[in-house]
Amino acid sequence: MPVNMEQLVQEIHASAGQMVLSLSGGGSGALARLLEVPGGSRTLLEAVVPYSRGALERWIGGVPDAFCSQATARAMAMAAFLRAREYRPEGIDLAGVACTAGLTTDRPRRGEHRIHVAVQTAATTVTWSLQLDKGRRTRAEEERLASELVLEAVAEACGVECRSPLDLSQDEHVERRATVAPQPWRDLLLGNVESVACGKATAEAILPGAFNPMHAGHRRMAQIAAEVLGVGVSLEISIVNVEKPPLDYHEIERRMGQFAEQPVCQPVCQPVCQPVCQPVCQPVWLTRAATFVEKSRLFHGATFIVGTDTLRRIADERYYGDDPSACRAALERIAGRGCRFLVFARNPGTGLIRLSDLDLPDVLRSICREIPPERFREGVSSTEIRRSTVRRS
Repeated sequence: MPVNMEQLVQEIHASAGQMVLSLSGGGSGALARLLEVPGGSRTLLEAVVPYSRGALERWIGGVPDAFCSQATARAMAMAAFLRAREYRPEGIDLAGVACTAGLTTDRPRRGEHRIHVAVQTAATTVTWSLQLDKGRRTRAEEERLASELVLEAVAEACGVECRSPLDLSQDEHVERRATVAPQPWRDLLLGNVESVACGKATAEAILPGAFNPMHAGHRRMAQIAAEVLGVGVSLEISIVNVEKPPLDYHEIERRMGQFAEQPVCQPVCQPVCQPVCQPVCQPVWLTRAATFVEKSRLFHGATFIVGTDTLRRIADERYYGDDPSACRAALERIAGRGCRFLVFARNPGTGLIRLSDLDLPDVLRSICREIPPERFREGVSSTEIRRSTVRRS
């Protein structure tokens, strides 16, 4: 190990930082270097190498849109940070550090050679992305560079100032981005609070969603709901979801940034939302409510605005451990808290599905109200928008 790299690792071990390291596709040399220098047990809580597709999906809790991407590195780092908190619940210098890379293989690689590294802490999300000159280095050389970039991230997570310069060509540049979370976001991630109100968010009518991205269908649903119910509509994003990775601070910032540009109108702003109205047109709840049972506990008496695709999942026994009694009990709790559903027809690609087309338990159907499909026929999908973006990139 070069002297300057050994010194870097010594300073890392001498810091108060502790972490879980997750590596996929590259960067494994960083683990070896951390363990070659005495003191590794002070820094490393655990190292995980989810190399196969299935292992990576299990590690991050869902299927990524792309396996070698900045978003996937962030999801891996978030999973590592949450694991670190399991080992040290009260630790204040904990980090999840992750790398996902697409390097030279024993078969032709169609895409670019890339390295994405991420660090997640209680206060920040930081990423480093590097596109390599394809064909310039051997696999071993690319792996060495990935490992050095991971160690740079580990050093930053530990507050170590010492750095070892990377051997890059003139055309290669590391893109670094850091998001420092406001205190309410930190409290939400750490579970100190269950919800954060952004803007003039209320609990009368709520449109839950991932909003990844926000599209015309969402805006039209909110507009119609505001007109029908006669109250303001607030959006709701849960940072924890069923079968999806938790949201990091980059992602929360990105999704929240959409709403200033695409305001969700209130009845007072109809029919046209003027620029002067925009401050009151962006009410959003950030929550830890992954299910509608949890949402109903946070928002007693709320009307939830959903599509038939979402409503079908709410009644699906698979989400209750395939236990019909657990499903019914959950639906009864939602109804017992005075919550209702305003339901919009959706077309999943096989034809329009209305409320009347769904086989629902009586307890759920009794608290549903449908918006006629003549009034709403938007077919746009956030998933398809993301997939088309990935295909073009």
